[in-house]
This record gives sequence, structure tokens and C-alpha cells, in this order.
Amino acid sequence: MIDSISGVPARMGVAVLGLVLVAGAAVARPTEPATSAGKGGLIPREAIFGNPDRSGTQMSHDGKYISYLAAVDGVMNIWVAPSDDLSKAKAITAEKTRGIRNYFWAFDNAHVLYTQDNGGDENWRVYAVDVTSGASKDLTPMKGVAAQINTVSEKFPNEVLVGLNNRIPQLHDVYRINIATGEKTLAFQNEGYVGITFDDNFVPRFGQKMLPDGSMAIDKIGQDGKGELFDSIPADDTLTTGMSGFDKTGNIVYVNDSRGRDTGALFARDLTTGKTTLIAEDSRADVGGTLVHPTQKTIQAVEFNYTRAEWKVLDKSIQADLDYLKTVADGEINIQSRTQDDKHWLVSFMMDNGPVRVYRYDRDEAGKPGKATFLFTNRKSLEGLALAKMHPQVITARDGMKLVSYLSLPTVADKDGNGKPDTGPVPMVLLVHGGPWARDEWGYNPYAQWLTNRGYAVLMVNFRGSTGFGKTYVNAGNREWAGKMHNDLIDAVDWAVKEKIADKSKVAIMGGSYGGYATLVGLTFTPDVFACGVDIVGPSNINTLLSTIPAYWAPMKKMFSTRVGDYDTEDGKKFLESKSPLTIVDKIKKPLLIGQGANDPRVKQAEADQIVAAMQAKNIPVTYVLFPDEGHGFARPVNSMAFNAVVEGFLAKNLGGAAQPIGDDLGKSTAQIKVGADFVPGLAEAVQKAQSSGK
Repeated sequence: MIDSISGVPARMGVAVLGLVLVAGAAVARPTEPATSAGKGGLIPREAIFGNPDRSGTQMSHDGKYISYLAAVDGVMNIWVAPSDDLSKAKAITAEKTRGIRNYFWAFDNAHVLYTQDNGGDENWRVYAVDVTSGASKDLTPMKGVAAQINTVSEKFPNEVLVGLNNRIPQLHDVYRINIATGEKTLAFQNEGYVGITFDDNFVPRFGQKMLPDGSMAIDKIGQDGKGELFDSIPADDTLTTGMSGFDKTGNIVYVNDSRGRDTGALFARDLTTGKTTLIAEDSRADVGGTLVHPTQKTIQAVEFNYTRAEWKVLDKSIQADLDYLKTVADGEINIQSRTQDDKHWLVSFMMDNGPVRVYRYDRDEAGKPGKATFLFTNRKSLEGLALAKMHPQVITARDGMKLVSYLSLPTVADKDGNGKPDTGPVPMVLLVHGGPWARDEWGYNPYAQWLTNRGYAVLMVNFRGSTGFGKTYVNAGNREWAGKMHNDLIDAVDWAVKEKIADKSKVAIMGGSYGGYATLVGLTFTPDVFACGVDIVGPSNINTLLSTIPAYWAPMKKMFSTRVGDYDTEDGKKFLESKSPLTIVDKIKKPLLIGQGANDPRVKQAEADQIVAAMQAKNIPVTYVLFPDEGHGFARPVNSMAFNAVVEGFLAKNLGGAAQPIGDDLGKSTAQIKVGADFVPGLAEAVQKAQSSGK
């Protein structure tokens, strides 16, 4: 897991818990005339959902190498080049089936580390690759174990701290592993902590544990490995409060904290004196990314994101750099890597209507602006295309809650780019994010571009329960699955109809994970609102969802009880049953398309199987696509494109937009059409074609 702004591994085990139901990479998100699509006709699915030319660009800590992910025989692998000559790039990994998604440089500058699972089962292994020889070593060769990278430090360039749940499936002990040899020694035996925070000396400093009331205790870990209470985080603050690292001395801990306030602000706490100092705050949004000096570990800038990302500079020594970078290219600035001497940065620029632009920035030692050199865009196929703008919208819910949302329109329907259709309402897709403890943000979104190009407006809504907007906002979603969280989505649709953006009779709901659940809720609890729905890896029964969580989520059990519902009591089970689409499946009367990964450890295949079976028992039409080599989301581009090909035909039939024919996309994937091929134009023929070719 890489911190997107500092380029160093994010610390594991902070008090802010990991997202629960976020779908994995590339969840989805007879041909109509091209005039109903975006300007210039249909953009091929391959251009949007195929492998990017390059992604995940990083620089080694000494600045000698630049690395990135790029395809080898269609599978994303790690490439490394001298930083001054990208033409000499070579692949140093050899993954054959499932592309690499997460990697980072070891501090020895001789190895790159990455994580990989098997078919989406999330039993991650950690691999180290020698940059020169390409030799790869599995540092965690254990079956059925979910490895978690905890900490790396420049003080121990040849080692990494990794959490392993090999002793007790529910808990991760932390091991110190030699990158070159794979030799490991126990650094901390975990007897009940959700996470353990180490400092740069590889010393365990704090442990976080959930308490029965949903609150969290922070223990200070002594030299004997035992913990004593250091701090407490009330249940209402657990998603907006947590430790985020230390300064160079290890005596200052940085804390994102919402206690005694609404939004999470950044504080520095002196562990010697106990003094706490406010560093940065925003009344509208929680603290987001931070820009940290690579060796001093001081916070130099802080990001806050309400409708758009805004950076507050704290260290004036980088002000000239950031001011200069604003003149280099349009879009939001993301500093992806910094060398240890801080002379070189890798900087990317995110736009809403174009590919990511990546630059190498060489700083001026005199404190003046340096020089940025353009390297590449991540998708050359998107350059020069007429892509849709993304318009931030703050929509007022029925009870006054302000919903930060994002609207994208087909370019042919919004020629002046003002966020209003030129000639009246258009079909719309309500695209619901996963989590639910996550958020939508401004920027290039492949699903928004794909759907607008096919002729649909796309509305993305940060319903209550979304993160980033303070604890009142996130806590307003407690026990509101299929309740006020769904009301927010309906209110957003009503807004779009009232503003003459959306055709009321042609609104679809689509999403992955929690967004898939929201889709099922939309078609059951509000069956007259949506024309159709697309559910990707969404749970249909909350009781069965929560009773089959991965073992290592068990320490977070009370969080689920507090925020979703208590699945251990009869009253709690009845409450959750009342919020489960499976309970009222007979209410469905609009077309439904379901996509599922067979290896999903979060939302098991049974969640899709049971609602499909219930619909079939009541003779309710449904189309069900299963991928035997995927987990919580579709990571393999061939599978993503196959499912999206089905989605295109499904939406075209029900909303009237454009669709690129399925073609060979189904046959190139592992897709299994379990039921309902006849309900999507061209799907039955594509299945027959794939079967006849032996795939």
C-alpha cells in the first residue's frame, strides 16, 4: 500500500480502519448510431479499460531509476529504467496471469517489493525482485495467509516489517524479513490488536484494539511488549481519528483527530511533554494526503478535499516548487515520489477529461523553482479525444444534508461545457461508490468517460456514511443501509430530474460492492425509480454478509455492529433482514444484471447465487455473469472489458444509449453466463461463439 502523495509505504495499523466493501480494480462500471454517443463516435472499450501504457510511476530513493507498471504479453508487470533514459526500460517481473497492482522501492535501491494474491482471494504474498538480475523471492511463502506490509525504514534498507496471520487467522503477528534472503524473525506477537504502529527504528510503539462499545483503545507498547492504555477514541470518532506517523526523532507522533470537533484535523503530539499542537484544519473536510519530508519526516503540506483537492503549504521551502508546478500543466498535482536527498520528484497531473501526465521535476538547490521534464501520459489512446468534464455539485438532501456529488454529461449534449444538457434531459446512470466508508472525488474516471461516451449522464453521490466530510457526515450513515443512505441517492436522482438533466423514465443505478448492494436496494425498496440496475459484487443479505467476513476482520466486529447492525442478537438479525434486498426480492420488476467473482473473500459468491436463485424461483428475469478467477472486483482487463461489454448492451436495451458490439470480448475472458443471456442483445450469440471456439 503506497501513500499516494509521499510515495512511501503507508503505515499499517493506524486507528482509522481499512475500507470494508470497496470493490477491486476495474469493477464496472444492436448498436445505436454513433451520434447518440460522445463527440467523435464510440471510444473503444480497449482504450478505456485495457491496460494503461504506464501506471504507478515511481523513482528509486537514490534517484537512479524510474519504475512503472506496463504490460508484458497483456499482463501488468514492473519495468525499471535509468532515470535519464527511459528507452532502456526493461521488465523485471514475469507475472503471467494477474497483473501487479501495488509495488514500492526498498530503501536499498536494489530491490522492488510487490504484493500478489491468487485469483482475487486476497491472501496476499510479498515478493522482492532484484532490479539488476530480475531474481524474484517470495518473502511470505505460506498458503492461506494474508500478508500485510507494515513498515519500511531507511534505517534498515535491507529489511521490511510484514504482518502475517499464520499463527491465528484473526490476528497479524509482525515479522522482520530480510529482503535478499527471506529470513524472518518475530518482531511482535499480536494478542488482540487491530493494528500495530512501528517507528522508523522498527520498534513497536502503539497498538489499536476495538472495544465492546465500538470505541477504540490505543495502547502504548513497552519494551517488554506489553501495552498500557495511552488514549481512547470514542466510537463516533474511529473513522476520523488515528495515528499517521512520526517525525525523525520518534518523539512526535502525527494524529488525524476529530475528537472535540467535527472534521478530522492534523495534530502533532509530543510524546515527551504531552503537548498537542494543531498543524492544519478545514471546517468542511477531514485532513487527506500529506507531503512529508523524506528524511526529516516533517509535514510540509496538507491536503483537504471538499469538492476539489486543495493543498495547504506549511513549509515555505517548497512553496516556490509548488507554485512553479502549477504552471507546468493543468490538473491536480500529485507528488508520487521524492528522492532521499529531495533533489528529484516525480509529479503527475490528474485531469477530469484527459489522461494523467507524468513529469520528472529536478529541484533547484538555491531554493528557486527547478525544471519539470515531461515523461509520458498513462494512456496515449486518450490523447486528443473529446472527453467529458466532471462538474462538482452540492445537492441538498430532504433533511438538509449537503451531498457533495459529481456530474458528467455527454459532450454532444453539453457543447458549452456548463454542466447542463443543451437540448433537454438525457438518460442517466447513478454510479454508486463502494465502501460505504469511502468517497467519490473529482478527476478522470474511466466509468464516467465510458458511459458519457455512450450517451448517458453520470451522477456520482457522496451519500451520508461517505468519508472525508467530518464525523457527523460519516456517522449519519450508522444503521442507515437501505435507509437514509439510500434516501440520499433518491434525492440526488430527484434533483437531476428537476434540473432537467435526467430523463425520469431512463435512470439506471449501478455500482460495485456497497454500490452493488445499493443497486439491489434501488430495485427492491424503490422499484419504480430506476429503469434497470447493474450490481457488481454486491451483498444481497446483510446477515450472511457479516457472518462470513474474513477471519482477520474479526477484531473489527464491533465496528460492524455499531455502523451496520448487530448480527449476534435476534433483534439485530431481524433489523438486518429488514435492510436486505433478498428479503423482498419479489419487489423487483426492472431488469437486473449481476457480476460476481468466485473467489471474493468479502462478498462471497453465495450473495449473488442466493438472489439469482430467489429471482428464478419467482420467474423474475436476471442476467448473471460469474468470473472464476476474480475476487472482490475484476482485476484482469480482459474480464473487465467482457463484463462492460455485457453492461453496454444491457444499458442500451433499457436506456437507449449507444453500445459497441460485444465482439470477441467475452471469448477472451473467463466469463461464465450463468443465467439470462437472452436478456442482453448479442450476449447469447457471443456465448455461442465463445463456446464454439473452445473458450
